[in-house]
Amino acid sequence: MNVFDDREKAFEAKYHVDEELAFKVNARRDKLLGLWVADKLGLTGPDAEAYARAVLESDFADPGHAAMVKKLSDDLEAKNVAISPEKLHREMDRLLAVARAQMMGEVADGTQDISPE
Repeated sequence: MNVFDDREKAFEAKYHVDEELAFKVNARRDKLLGLWVADKLGLTGPDAEAYARAVLESDFADPGHAAMVKKLSDDLEAKNVAISPEKLHREMDRLLAVARAQMMGEVADGTQDISPE
């Protein structure tokens, strides 16, 4: 192999790692957001965890987050909890930073593996 092949492989590996990390950070954010809303809905324990999983699955259905925000808004409205979509988006942004920090900490301490396979 020549230097250019090595560089290409290195760039491909970095791209894979970056994409894997971004996916995991977004999934963690969705779970944290689901747990936050579950708390607002009065859910605890396994019910809160199940709700957070449902939120995560709703975001997989629509990569633009519209389906997830609609689900959250509808669920909050059904329980007469007044949280606007704008507040949900602000909380998503806040939790994205929390999720990123958590994941980076887990990568640094070796409890989270994002290496290319």
